[in-house]
Amino acid sequence: MREVVVCTRQELREKGQLVVTVSDRPVLVVEHEGQVRAVDNRCPHMGFPLHRGTLHDGILTCHWHHARFELSGGCALDLFADDVPTYDVTINDGNVAVSEAPRRRDERAHALDKLDEGLEHQVSLVLAKAAITLDERGAHDAALDRAARFGVGNREQGWSTGLSVLTCLANLRPHLDPAARPRALFHGLLDVAARTAGNAPSFEISPLRDVDDRPERLLGWFRRLVETRSRDAAERVLATAIGRGLPPHDIATMIFAACNDHRYLDEGHILDFATKAFELLDHLGWDAADAILSSLVAPLARATRMEETSTWRTPVDVAATVAAATPDFLTALAAAKPPPPRGWYGHAEVAATALDAEPDETVEVLVKHAAEGVPAQDLSAAIAYAAALRAAHFPTSNQHGDWDTVHHTFTFANAVDQAVRRFPSPLVARGILDAAGSVYLERFLNVPKRPLPDGNHDPATTQDLLATFDVHGRVDDAGQIVAALVAQGQAQAVVRTLGSGLLREDATFHEYQILEAAVRQWSQFAGRPEGGHVLVGAARFLAARYPTVRSRGQTFDIAQRLHRGEVLHDLDE
Repeated sequence: MREVVVCTRQELREKGQLVVTVSDRPVLVVEHEGQVRAVDNRCPHMGFPLHRGTLHDGILTCHWHHARFELSGGCALDLFADDVPTYDVTINDGNVAVSEAPRRRDERAHALDKLDEGLEHQVSLVLAKAAITLDERGAHDAALDRAARFGVGNREQGWSTGLSVLTCLANLRPHLDPAARPRALFHGLLDVAARTAGNAPSFEISPLRDVDDRPERLLGWFRRLVETRSRDAAERVLATAIGRGLPPHDIATMIFAACNDHRYLDEGHILDFATKAFELLDHLGWDAADAILSSLVAPLARATRMEETSTWRTPVDVAATVAAATPDFLTALAAAKPPPPRGWYGHAEVAATALDAEPDETVEVLVKHAAEGVPAQDLSAAIAYAAALRAAHFPTSNQHGDWDTVHHTFTFANAVDQAVRRFPSPLVARGILDAAGSVYLERFLNVPKRPLPDGNHDPATTQDLLATFDVHGRVDDAGQIVAALVAQGQAQAVVRTLGSGLLREDATFHEYQILEAAVRQWSQFAGRPEGGHVLVGAARFLAARYPTVRSRGQTFDIAQRLHRGEVLHDLDE
């Protein structure tokens, strides 16, 4: 490797240390204990100049946050800091020469090691640096695999919202600007770390041996054990089904059947968790099924069953209405006529019924359409569209917390829709009726109903949309601008901008969840008015939550500037 003469040995001895520029990067050269060493002068933690620190007994200490580094190799003693890059030094004829580049290391392997440390100790800057390096080196999937296995292996309570965030952002990745993708990975990693912090590890439960492994037998056992909240036993049956090589469709039917044996478990979160788990396996591969899917059993077994709550029972017994209609609905699906040869486009009509009619009328309409040959996935999409309209019609006179209520139904309805498409089965399709029941229960949140923006607006830009997220309360402005952009044929730009806006914020689980669900539904309704309405609803929801402090963005920007070799602090004496 080429070298650069930076000073004489005598000059270095006289001054004790020198800061020189090598390949446009500041390098600290010191003589310590008879040896000349050279390290990057920027503390890898926050970029503070290391020449302002202290060197003693082979340890260089930064005076800002007191990160300590072993001088000869640059290794950080403190886990909150990364290793400082070191340079080879040679001395010839009294001149000190420093290599033009830091000592080489396997950057991918180093970043994966730091990712592990960042997850274990919840260190945001370390995770940001790992995300940047791994994305740059095409190792996004490796990072996703590490984070997912960490998230399920270090949380005894099972699947977490952090794993859902990780999956949502992996699903959104193709829709994001390439420059935003490492930022998305960072957000996912940070949420996984936060949700595992302070939790006990989980332990693998071994499968049953010499067992009757007929799919119908294992399905019956699993549902019965979840019904009685027998977590460990249910997990063992699931491990047996996976270990015996049952097809993914059979495994999914087991899990979604148990999700749908009761109404709208945990406000829809449980079925959405299950959908996200299978989507995560799309990224990781089926080999990870045992580790990932076993994490669903704990939340499934302990979930609140909404038919046991007063909301679903009075003053209208929605749970009973759904239960009574289920046999007819499933019979209609099973005995349906052939689907319409040119497709079915009655989504808006069914959605209007779900929004404004009584629940018995809505389920009657669903049964009727099923008997006429309308595919289950079209009915699930119609109910998901209705749920999205709750957010689009949401008046800001409601309490702010009521946004979460419409969010829960929409993300649940989207999860049902995705499950129906992936794993066609009557036991999965039952969830359509639950979603319709939840849409009905939120009718009061559209009083008065905010009209849909019509798109007749002065020409709008994506920067106009981002600007609405900089001021609290610009909910209607955000919806109007999205409608205008969609009318201008810029729906894809809207999606990218909503993704960029999300990644500027210190978002919570719900913001990631609703955007990913909205993009799913928009993609399915491509080119139709329903797709634009879904984006309007999502934008209004997000605008109601923004702006936040945006500390995550600041952390990521620091990591990115350090990665590019920039000097963050000009504090030279």
